[in-house]
Amino acid sequence: MGIDPRGPRFGAVITTIVLAIALVTGSGWLLLAQTVVFAIGALAGLRYAPYGLVYRALVRPRLGPPAELEAESPPRFAQGVGMMCAAIATIGFLAVSPVLGVAFTGLALIAAFLNAAFDLCLGCHMYLFIQRLRPAQ
Repeated sequence: MGIDPRGPRFGAVITTIVLAIALVTGSGWLLLAQTVVFAIGALAGLRYAPYGLVYRALVRPRLGPPAELEAESPPRFAQGVGMMCAAIATIGFLAVSPVLGVAFTGLALIAAFLNAAFDLCLGCHMYLFIQRLRPAQ
């Protein structure tokens, strides 16, 4: 089953805003909330991701059906990468070092912005690259 490719991009817009606010304020708690959002998408699936729920309820009905669907696996993997970056950033801001928090929030922000602005999903490309490296079965 495929997903509407516009959904993850919508989520990336919200994520970009949240991460930018977290970076400017240094809020580890806001990063913790974003980490939970990423974790839901990565572990439970994109149909349960909070930003995806907002997209399906409020945005998609106004757009109509997508021209084509895409596989869920690459964006779901990207959510996992975002979860790891946000988790490290959260630990950095709340317990270890604000520099670590800034660095990993910045990485996650760059990836989210590239997806939101240019439809370039770095985590999706990582997923596809890893798949190509796996031996044929």
